[in-house]
Amino acid sequence: MSKGFSYVLEDDKILEYMRLSTEDKLSWLEDINQFNSLFLTDKEREIREKLLQGKI
Repeated sequence: MSKGFSYVLEDDKILEYMRLSTEDKLSWLEDINQFNSLFLTDKEREIREKLLQGKI
């Protein structure tokens, strides 16, 4: 893999996530988005977007 990123999750972490209710999953996502909005710099947001698009 020359661009983007990848990661590995343990099976137990995937199963733990699957057991969460839809409301809990959405709440977790909201919390992560709020954290990113508060603490990422403009440069970090730019880098994240490039990673998501597979440009770097």
